[in-house]
Amino acid sequence: MADVIRMPLLSDTMTEGKIAVWNKKVGDQVKSDDSLADVETDKATMEVIPYVSGTLLYIGVEAGQAAKVNDIIAIIGKQGEDISSLINSSAPTATEAKSETAETPVAQTVAPIASAPADIAIPKDLTVIRMPLLSDTMTEGKIVVWNKNIGDSVKADESLADVETDKATMEVIGYADGTLLYKGIEAGQAAKVNEVIAVIGKAGTDITPYLASFKSTATTSSAAPSINPVVDTKQAAPQSTPANIEHQTSEHDNSRLKASPLAKSIAKQKGIDLSQVHGSGDHGRIIKRDLDNVNASTQKAQSASVSTQVPSFNTGTEGYTDTPVTQMRKIIAQRLAESKFSAPHFYLKTSVVMDELLNARKQINTISPVKISINDMIIKAAALALSKHPEVNSSWFGDFIRQNHHIHIGSAIALPEGLIVPVIKFANQKSLAQIATDANELYDKARNKKIQPAEFTGNTFTISNLGMMDIDEFTAIINPPDACILAVGKSTLTPVVENNQIVIRNILKLTLSCDHRVVDGAVGASFLQTLKGFLESPISMLL
Repeated sequence: MADVIRMPLLSDTMTEGKIAVWNKKVGDQVKSDDSLADVETDKATMEVIPYVSGTLLYIGVEAGQAAKVNDIIAIIGKQGEDISSLINSSAPTATEAKSETAETPVAQTVAPIASAPADIAIPKDLTVIRMPLLSDTMTEGKIVVWNKNIGDSVKADESLADVETDKATMEVIGYADGTLLYKGIEAGQAAKVNEVIAVIGKAGTDITPYLASFKSTATTSSAAPSINPVVDTKQAAPQSTPANIEHQTSEHDNSRLKASPLAKSIAKQKGIDLSQVHGSGDHGRIIKRDLDNVNASTQKAQSASVSTQVPSFNTGTEGYTDTPVTQMRKIIAQRLAESKFSAPHFYLKTSVVMDELLNARKQINTISPVKISINDMIIKAAALALSKHPEVNSSWFGDFIRQNHHIHIGSAIALPEGLIVPVIKFANQKSLAQIATDANELYDKARNKKIQPAEFTGNTFTISNLGMMDIDEFTAIINPPDACILAVGKSTLTPVVENNQIVIRNILKLTLSCDHRVVDGAVGASFLQTLKGFLESPISMLL
């Protein structure tokens, strides 16, 4: 489905933006980190980054013209896709706009400044930066790292901080020139959406009289630190951290180059000299993907050294390590707890003889352009089984049950930050090679934190496979909004009785977790029988 790009809110006083130049034209291929257009606001000229990939199908505002905040300015989708309904749709109301944040890719925004107490007026030359709403499910954001220290000069297009949400790590851009006078929260801690996280203004500005107003509009958080703002910037010496040293050695050259804010932030963190990097963006602009392989050997060496470390256990001394919960894991905990205690789960188990499938996979891989895994074949079999049992491809919505007419298979993978479920869309319509290609690309994006929200949402059925981790069988918690999830164990050589003879077969154990509000026992059992038939006779998947 095509994605609508709307005019983002790029400053607290912005009501409309003027398209200075389009960096792409209709029909061009667009990548998620490309610059779509340069937009002139009341404060600066900024880039609009789409955060989705596809073909630019529509431009709603010509260069040199202005659009109101939240007006449609572009549509990105698949070549030839019908977008007439999107073009004719009106802009949402302010209330609707909030709920559309995650579905409508826009440049990251600064939340509007809430009114201060009546007896204190915040000067216009102070810019208050609040925790922006970066996804529809986000309630707070964790500051992963501050890219600026109190007393540092800040430019309008520079990244103030990297913020970890429940879905991804994003940048917060200040969209104002000046000096960083105040931080409302330390790195490693979380702030509620719309909570004051920073203030930018003129060097030496005394913001002490306004601290109460900053804190009065913030949601109280036990994690929020008590931070003294800088009154005299001459007394505010930046901390001598390696990141700052790298920044000092490279900023002079990097600031003159055409690069995205995210690329500049990454270069600063890695100590990369952007003058030595070839930009693949428009007009030689350096973007994030240009830096992905820079210093790759160093990163791999560091990763290897970290992976070989083991916890040290004290002899005769008690101790422990507290690890902060990531935003992703918080949301996983919340959603799965709601699923477990709201959806009445029941479980169906079956065993599958995998000998024919293993032989078929071996033959297929001799001619396939991409390596086919057992999981790819299970995804294909499940998709075909769902097409025969559409009741399983459904969701509970309280007052009604939605039976989906498309089959999108979520394939769960574990990351250090938590579980994520990339979605292979229209899996029933794809060949095994297409499924394998899509799955490998999505898994790679997820591991490298490049996966986009559209690529891990929209599932209608989920598969969780722990067979490669030597797990015989397990039960899984249903992944909302699905009605079922399939837990896959490992294929094990097992003695079985056939025709009164004991033979050795490769046996795979499957467990189907079902939401009893949607799927009855007989329906789930019929689905498992069909799935088992496809796996035990893989040639039937070709018919």
